[in-house]
Amino acid sequence: MQMETSNRRCWWWALPALPLLATLTFAAKVTDEFRPATKGYVYQFPRDHGSHDEFRTEWWYYTGHLATATGRRFGYQLTFFRRGVPKEQITTFPSQWSISHLYLAHFAVTDLDGRQFRYAEKLSRAGLGKAGADSDRLHVWIDRWSAEAHPDPVRHRLQAADQDLALALDLTPDKPPVVHGTGGISRKGAAQAQASHYYSFTSMAAAGQLRIGHESFDVTGTGWMDHEFGSADLGEDVVGWDWFSLQLSDRTELMLYRLRRADGSADPVSSGTFIDKDGTPQHLAFKDLKLEPLSRWTSPASKAVYPQRWRLTVASKQLSLELAPLMAEQELTTTRSTQVTYWEGAIDVTGTVQEKPITGKGYMELTGYAERFTKKL
Repeated sequence: MQMETSNRRCWWWALPALPLLATLTFAAKVTDEFRPATKGYVYQFPRDHGSHDEFRTEWWYYTGHLATATGRRFGYQLTFFRRGVPKEQITTFPSQWSISHLYLAHFAVTDLDGRQFRYAEKLSRAGLGKAGADSDRLHVWIDRWSAEAHPDPVRHRLQAADQDLALALDLTPDKPPVVHGTGGISRKGAAQAQASHYYSFTSMAAAGQLRIGHESFDVTGTGWMDHEFGSADLGEDVVGWDWFSLQLSDRTELMLYRLRRADGSADPVSSGTFIDKDGTPQHLAFKDLKLEPLSRWTSPASKAVYPQRWRLTVASKQLSLELAPLMAEQELTTTRSTQVTYWEGAIDVTGTVQEKPITGKGYMELTGYAERFTKKL
């Protein structure tokens, strides 16, 4: 597997899409043009790894922890977004410049031992082969950034490169995909339409190459993959969310998200999923979880104040955990793509399960602290 390198690409071809992007707000109402996420959805793999153009919003998200043979540690994130554009918002362009779908991507690497955080971003449209996603299998791309699944053996291949960083990684799942929520939907609000279809690969073995600046590394480690699609908006009083993926030393995993209201309280539909050693998932209502911030960090760039260390308790699992970032400065300001400032980074996990010590690694995503997230894509 070879790691490609590339120069930073010009954005001139994407500029006509930027004013349109600014109009695609989460406050917009869902029209009949896009399909809502409804109960009873039956997943069919590998088809459901692919694109669902009948839904308005979709993303494929990869994070994980890597290390070299000598122990140098890294975190990584590679996320692809697809946003369907309503027909009434499509400006007249020649067909090869189709903007029926916008594609965006974020790529970040945390050099934990070098204490550096670097990221890159892309924005494109579905015309001229610049970006796209297959509908029958996992293959999504923008220029030379891509995520693609290969069936034999089953593995996901990630490719992304910018001036200062590049990643070429194979991820092999060792547990089946986990569907979150109940009845095939993950609730995002009280209204019937406020839901998504959401599943994850929660345990993946990673191997490949990483480049930071002029240094290249052979790396191995772990991965986590989310795939989510739907058409509804968040509740009007939701300003952001706190999301966590945790991979624990006893071979269990945990996903949880807290939809955060303007007054700081959690929307009751917030929830989580506990995944047992054999891959069996258990839905956790938010009342089953206790999540407390323990410290905060102020970004010198955005001046946003983010919770950093957390205490998480899952009484039904006799699980008590402390979650802490492995580096404070893991904030992205995505002015060239989603136009959102958020914190996304590698975290460490310590605590107890059934009164026995446990450790782990994970990723944390915090949105809506620099600005109300629902004002942006």
